[in-house]
Amino acid sequence: MIRAALTRSKPAILAGLALVGLVPAGAQAVDKAPVSLAADSWAPNEDDSWLFDMRSGQYQLGDGVRGYQTPQGICADLADVVLALDLAVRVDKKLRRATGWVFDERRSLTIDRDAGEVRAGSQSFRLSASMIRDTPAGWCVDLDSLNDWLGVPIVADLSNAVLRIESKDKLPFQLAAERRARAAGIGPQAKFDLASLPQASRPYQAWATPSVDVVASAGFVSDKRGGSYIQGRYEVFAAGEVLGQSFDARLSSDNEGVPDSLRMRLYRTDPEGRLLGPLKATHYAVGDVSLLSTGAVASSAPGRGAVVTNRPIERPDSFDKTTFRGDLPSGWDAELYRNGQLLAFTSPNGDGRYEFLDVPLQYGSNRFEIVLYGPQGQIRREIKQVQVGMDSIPPQQTWYWAGFAQENADLIEFGGRRRGPFRRGWRGTLGIERGLDTRTSVAAYAHSLMIEDVRRNYAEVALRRSIGPTLLEVGASQADDGGGAVRASWLAAFGETYVRADAMRGWNDFVSDRFIRNINGLYSISVDQSVKLGQAVLPLHFDVRHIERRSGIDSIEASARASASFRALTFTGQLDWSRTKAPIGPDPPDNLTASLLANARIGRVRLRGEARFALSGDSSDTRVALVGEWAGAGRSGGDAEWRAELGYDRGLERARVGAGYTRRFNHLQLSGFGEVASDGSLAASLSLAFSLGPKPNGGWRVSSEKLASRGQVIADVWMDDNGDGVRQPSEAALAGVPLTAGHAYIEQATGKDGQGAIDGLEPFRPVLIGIDAGSLPDPYVQPARPGVVVTPRPGVATRVALPMVAAGEIEGTLRRDGGNPVEGLSLELIDAEGRVRATTLTEFDGYFLFESVAYGRYTVRLGKASAATLRLDGGFAIAAVPGTATPRVRLGTLALQPLRRDVAVQDEAATGAGNGARGPPGASPDGEAALVDLTVLPGAIRRE
Repeated sequence: MIRAALTRSKPAILAGLALVGLVPAGAQAVDKAPVSLAADSWAPNEDDSWLFDMRSGQYQLGDGVRGYQTPQGICADLADVVLALDLAVRVDKKLRRATGWVFDERRSLTIDRDAGEVRAGSQSFRLSASMIRDTPAGWCVDLDSLNDWLGVPIVADLSNAVLRIESKDKLPFQLAAERRARAAGIGPQAKFDLASLPQASRPYQAWATPSVDVVASAGFVSDKRGGSYIQGRYEVFAAGEVLGQSFDARLSSDNEGVPDSLRMRLYRTDPEGRLLGPLKATHYAVGDVSLLSTGAVASSAPGRGAVVTNRPIERPDSFDKTTFRGDLPSGWDAELYRNGQLLAFTSPNGDGRYEFLDVPLQYGSNRFEIVLYGPQGQIRREIKQVQVGMDSIPPQQTWYWAGFAQENADLIEFGGRRRGPFRRGWRGTLGIERGLDTRTSVAAYAHSLMIEDVRRNYAEVALRRSIGPTLLEVGASQADDGGGAVRASWLAAFGETYVRADAMRGWNDFVSDRFIRNINGLYSISVDQSVKLGQAVLPLHFDVRHIERRSGIDSIEASARASASFRALTFTGQLDWSRTKAPIGPDPPDNLTASLLANARIGRVRLRGEARFALSGDSSDTRVALVGEWAGAGRSGGDAEWRAELGYDRGLERARVGAGYTRRFNHLQLSGFGEVASDGSLAASLSLAFSLGPKPNGGWRVSSEKLASRGQVIADVWMDDNGDGVRQPSEAALAGVPLTAGHAYIEQATGKDGQGAIDGLEPFRPVLIGIDAGSLPDPYVQPARPGVVVTPRPGVATRVALPMVAAGEIEGTLRRDGGNPVEGLSLELIDAEGRVRATTLTEFDGYFLFESVAYGRYTVRLGKASAATLRLDGGFAIAAVPGTATPRVRLGTLALQPLRRDVAVQDEAATGAGNGARGPPGASPDGEAALVDLTVLPGAIRRE
């Protein structure tokens, strides 16, 4: 019988298994390991041993699987199979049990040898004496039994020493291997400097037809308290270009379908700061804008007006807090998460917006995620990154910000909207910030605000300083009526502990956005700490705040929040407590409320629950809501979704239950929802959502994706026969070519006309648009360029050209001057523009091969770090030109000269390795390196 020629070090295998808990740490690879004899008296021996490769299609899994030939057939080592298939199974030899799950969390696996039973999902199996055999390596499981337990067919190919998985459905490890292959295919792009890549810019136009997002709904309500009525709403959002500027407009109606407001904005945004000539602005806007927030005076406020700034477009207003604001249609909810922890949730205000004002920031990285939930199961996500620390203070730079607006007023209002009695008027702010050094900056602001129907003017200054892992800001403000205020804020990070402390104090009846409702003192401190419980991480948050008022009423507020994730369950719980002290009369009762938000997945059902309970104080503040969503069955599959909802509101003394259905088509989304309450109230609605966008060649395209609020790219892909990068009438369009956007793999490919649309891109953020070369069916047809960088703008599509060309190969053999092959040397393939297009390593005999190389001019050079390690001259370079005449370039055997002695000495001095070092191989007797020309050796053997 032919045995596998492969061998493996048993102690090394057992050491690796001990690291993952599959074998006790003290296990030894000797023949003294316990061996149990089966009923047939078979015992493991070297003659019956095998070392298999495990394969699934084109993928090799793991580092090999040990096995034996037994009277019943082949058995395979269970620990090796677990590692090869990356199963969540733990084998405990002492307890003689194996537990975990296989490929799906719902398919649990328990092997209990003492009980003689195996449970795999809902199936049970009895263990016989020959199913599991003890060997020096561990448990050797009969292959037929293993197939039954795992639920996948594993076939032993003894002639090739291979265990082959023959599954029609792709298993998790196969999908992971495909993702790694795709990532490897586009991996070199991650190393590119976006500024060095080809750029596709879209010049601003006098008129660019806008893209339009439309949401319309109609419903019937029969409320026992509010009566019966029919309502209809619509919201239309458009974005395009006019007069060389970007513009957007949002038209919304009231519940009767009557236009309610029209927000419009004309603006330009340039992250490079090339706007308005000497002002070097990054952003300016006229129309509906948002104003700047500062520490002691102004809070961010929307309104109709104008703004201009040269601040980075993603920088928050204040170093220790930020504000999120956006459009939120009626019936939608919004949640705000920071680093995976829920911070707040809200419903739309009267202006159809969501607002998360003055959100605290932590020292370091802050990853915010805003999740918007629609009434028919729609989910939208927005992710923003905010860095706070020493790097956030620009050294020797000056930033300015200027703006004015009429607060909370839309550009065009219909029917006379209700105006509040206070704080609704024109306001403006002018600010300058200067970085003194890498740790210190100063800022000065001038404000004019309308507060409580009184015009008030302010001057404000602030000093910011980074001290170790902390950031401190102190500031002061003076009003024209004699009032003043001081403020201090401190952020710190000590390992996994984040601390924030704030203190504000006003005098002489100082009034501002920060000092309202008679507040003259506010002091707070908060602590965030992550606690590790086993494999789980539990983020904890505690804060306490003390508020002093001029009337003598003091308040103390405290909250505690914890978030946790356990497999398919994520929840956040919060306790809020407040106590108020009155100078006259009895104190009001304390308020204590508990809130809980949970997200879970049970099979195909996604659950989202929200609960708020009044434990003391205002008993009406108790609400519970539970929403379940799951994909529809049948031919529609993932294109349909069901929704069920339960809720209870103690203030209304009403429970409700509702159900909805959403169907997503290629061009639109249609949703229906119905609800009934315990008091007999009824409600039903039908909504429609779609987007319109112009095609590059004329006409319109309709999509269920949001086209107006996000960026778009239209990619043209064709076979560039003459290699000029311009499509000729005779050059054919290529269909089915997969596209990429940045580092992400997207499920988008070109159509029959060679065009592919990529939607949903982040506006004003550069992204590399390219072709997923690793997924192309023909390796000899490759992209002519690594990609094109696009900076998307909302509502308009940028067109890019992605030519494809024929591809060849470049091969050769590298040897030292003395004739020895060079193994493991890194080589780089450089294109005509100086970009690294591919890398490879030489094999044991010095052979190297670059595959799927698009026709063109290239240079093969050594990787500098690799050449220095092998003490070779890194200046080696040779040209290669694959083309129609020579698709396979054979460079032959190439001689490499050693590293020159003067360079070697410099390298050793830099690394501290120069003491007693010998000269490089090939050095002459007097210590000078022998120089060899970097050319093909005469008569060198060439590979055919």
